Amino acid sequence: MAACSASLSSFFFEYDTPRIVLIRSRKVGLMNRGVQLLILAYVIGWVFVWEKGYQEMDSVVSSSTTKVKGVALTNTSDLGLRIWDVADYVIPAQQENALFIMTNMIATLNQRQSTCAELPSAETKCKSDDDCSSGSIDVHGSGVTTGRCINYNAHVKTCEVMAWCPVENDTYVPRPAFLKAAENFTLLIKNHIWYPKFNFTKRNILPNTNATYLKSCIYDAKTNPYCPIFRLGQIVESAGQNFQQMAMEGGIMGIQINWNCNLDLAASHCLPKYSFLRLDNQDSSHTVAPGYNFRFAKYYKDPNGTEARTLIKAYGIRFDIIVFGKAGKFDIIPTMINIGSGLALLGVATVLCDIIVLYFMKKRFYYREKKYKYVEDYEQRLTGESRTE
Repeated sequence: MAACSASLSSFFFEYDTPRIVLIRSRKVGLMNRGVQLLILAYVIGWVFVWEKGYQEMDSVVSSSTTKVKGVALTNTSDLGLRIWDVADYVIPAQQENALFIMTNMIATLNQRQSTCAELPSAETKCKSDDDCSSGSIDVHGSGVTTGRCINYNAHVKTCEVMAWCPVENDTYVPRPAFLKAAENFTLLIKNHIWYPKFNFTKRNILPNTNATYLKSCIYDAKTNPYCPIFRLGQIVESAGQNFQQMAMEGGIMGIQINWNCNLDLAASHCLPKYSFLRLDNQDSSHTVAPGYNFRFAKYYKDPNGTEARTLIKAYGIRFDIIVFGKAGKFDIIPTMINIGSGLALLGVATVLCDIIVLYFMKKRFYYREKKYKYVEDYEQRLTGESRTE
């Protein structure tokens, strides 16, 4: 009990005050200066120079619109000789920060609500009506079965379905791509950015750009890095992909616009940087449902007033415009905070040197005697002496 009381007394009724001890040692001195230099290099080099710790930062707010130019000529057995323009292959006409350009297609012409043979598969092939159930619906099928087994062609029979007939046959994707000329189409990107904290706005079409320049320029990372017009084939190639191969089954491309700006400089130094990458998975182990496609239909009525449609399974490339960036401008508050943090970090050198000197060096006991001095309260000492007398 007495020992416990003494330890509590020493804990509550003691006070530690720092004591400055000058140690003349090359090892300790070099270690101290080395740690201080590392801390200064971190504060000055990383915090202030690289991370611009003297600036207040803000994230970009952005809006983008696009416009495609290009015409293609095709000649197929189904559609004949045909010209394709922007209204035909950009679907839908406008999207938010994205656009889809059709490069390949499977067209099923003159479909009507009727009954017809289902597309042959392991589930739909039959030999008699007993092999077909009536009224069943397969999520992978084209319609509702009638229970009859009919000829699909001269060699195969399949179950009859009530559907849009004739049913679509998408077994084989056209090769090469239907609109292979899309490689030379051009894409204009109009991107507006805003940094709310600094009320700073800009767009990627630079102030000195005129209409003549926009009609003739094409983006090139080396010779024309600020032209907002891109050739589709060049976008895909810049991501390390082959356009004609990608055009057959489609894919997703990312167009990145980086707006990192130092607003302590003139506004003319705030410029966009473009980069490109493919976003959909191209891993050889993921071969199920590759590329990018969807279906849409164009409806009309024939001379008899019967509703009909042309079904199109469109393959193509979706371009996603991804805008990111930060802007910084000098502000006294973050500057003082980072300076204070840097000065506080300098104390780490003293702590580290104390640990090594007091616990790891050969003369640690000698240094410990010089570092610590135990002093009793003067009045308490006099009281103790008087009691002894």
